[in-house]
Amino acid sequence: MAKLSLGLNLGYWGSLCPGENHTTMAQEAERLGYDSVWVAESWGNDCFTPLAWIGAQTSTIRLGTAIAQLSARTPAACAMATLSIDALSGGRFSLGLGVSGPQVVEGWYGQPYSKPVTRTREYVDIVRKILAREEPVTSDGEFYPLPYKGPGSWGMGKPLKPITHPIRKDVPIFIGAEGPKNVTQTAEIADGWLPLYYSPYRQDVYADQLTGAKPGFEICPTVLVNINDDMEQALYPVKAMLGFYIGGMGSAKRNFHKELMARMGFPDEADEVQRLFMEGKRDEAIAAVPDQFADDISLCGPKGRVKERLVDWENSPVTTMLVNGDVNFLREMAELAL
Repeated sequence: MAKLSLGLNLGYWGSLCPGENHTTMAQEAERLGYDSVWVAESWGNDCFTPLAWIGAQTSTIRLGTAIAQLSARTPAACAMATLSIDALSGGRFSLGLGVSGPQVVEGWYGQPYSKPVTRTREYVDIVRKILAREEPVTSDGEFYPLPYKGPGSWGMGKPLKPITHPIRKDVPIFIGAEGPKNVTQTAEIADGWLPLYYSPYRQDVYADQLTGAKPGFEICPTVLVNINDDMEQALYPVKAMLGFYIGGMGSAKRNFHKELMARMGFPDEADEVQRLFMEGKRDEAIAAVPDQFADDISLCGPKGRVKERLVDWENSPVTTMLVNGDVNFLREMAELAL
């Protein structure tokens, strides 16, 4: 079994630009032997620009988007950004994609959130065609027809292939997927998977969905690590994150994170967390997150316990554990895992 790698997940920005802090962290991660650094986007910063900035100031660490939202740009625009960063970084780029959720897609991007699984397949297919640069790209798909011939068309669209020759035709594509159909499709069409929650103790939740994965398929979950002798304090940041995502990152009708928590064995607790959060009782919602669930998807507790439980992750299908923290934390994780 291949040794577990570490990746640095810088996430998306808060209210302020992190400035050189993220660059410094990426440089230290590279020095320590981390495999990759990832940047996210929500409805603030984009994910490609920070990676280009970081890539210009590093030399070996892989650069990934976790995740680039499909609705933020067309497949052609995404492929253009991909071939640009991959060329500038000397072939270090990995494209992480995801559909996001209806609140963001319809509220921020002004697009319908329909058939996300079908849309993802069509998107990936076009990106791969563009990077392959074998012929002018056409698509008769439902969402991204090329050339476009719909309402408002001038009827003058011409199939094109990129002027710039990509330095790699096989840039790795990862997909952030939660639902069973999306995870199954990810194993079929992508080079890797970026799960939001993963547990080495509940591998059965995903096992059937990953049977179609090809050799070398990467699984790279983001894992919250909190080394603290007090287990209650160690788990609190994990429970706070879960309370927000399960309670508020979605609607009462559909919340993909809540549905995943239910599939992982905690359906009643998921309902309660959402109910409390939507009633404005955020502290109670956080407290209602089961310690067991928070513990299963994270690495928390005294250093010795974290080191012991790290073995369970190493023995799982996970290939890279994505973590986040300050420079001292990065060094401590490298000592434990690398």
